[in-house]
Amino acid sequence: MQTFHASAVQLKAGPDKAENLAAAALLVCQAVSEGAGLVVLPEMFAWRGPQAAETEAAEEIPGPISRWAQAQARQHRIHLLAGSMLERAPGSAKCFNTALLADPAGGLIGRYRKIHLFDVDLPGKVSISESATRAPGGESVSISTGLAAIGMTICYDLRFPELFRALIDAGAEVIVVPSAFTAATGQAHWEPLLCARAIENQCFIVAANQVGPTDYGFADHGHSMIIDPWGKILAHTGGEGSAVVTARLDGGLLAKVRKELPCLRHRRLGV
Repeated sequence: MQTFHASAVQLKAGPDKAENLAAAALLVCQAVSEGAGLVVLPEMFAWRGPQAAETEAAEEIPGPISRWAQAQARQHRIHLLAGSMLERAPGSAKCFNTALLADPAGGLIGRYRKIHLFDVDLPGKVSISESATRAPGGESVSISTGLAAIGMTICYDLRFPELFRALIDAGAEVIVVPSAFTAATGQAHWEPLLCARAIENQCFIVAANQVGPTDYGFADHGHSMIIDPWGKILAHTGGEGSAVVTARLDGGLLAKVRKELPCLRHRRLGV
């Protein structure tokens, strides 16, 4: 793994794709001005509207959103994690929630379809069934790049440590967590879970979250952050408004932590 800078972008997306993409482009420019070689956008960064409209809002890949991501990566010569978008599922009324990784040449080098769907009912706080309109993916995805091996997850996946361990087994050194993590659950679980995933897998975590009220009747938590393999929070936003946080991801630190505390090599179960 090289040493490079990464940025997590925090924003509030709505149902207007053009408006969302314009806002995201400005934040990507800010991240690039801060020296980022990897920029991570949040889940559903390009469209966030009523659940009943999701199938209509979904796109094919390639399509307008994916081409926008490729153009941004090519223009700025960065790796861009296009947090997630709704991808049409052939032969189904449902869609995939799909994250894309574009490289500095503008190529699409990674596509991850969210495996774990957020079906919860917390009375008075959050009630939603993603599986009503979305289909689950079935494969974990880790991509080797010139910066690092990047493992891809989306939001609710954070609660499933077996996925993160599968990414580490596939060589991941940085794991991205584009999210629309709710305020109700985020206040209790967002930071502890992110730190736990970084510590137990001895990897960098770049977590970009949506923020503020939504059309679903609840708010998103914000508090996007970047965490190192020792569990130290390197950069952190607040819980209000669009923002960019950037941190230096030290490849030497990752190697040092894994060498001095070799818990990944000490595993006895599930290997």
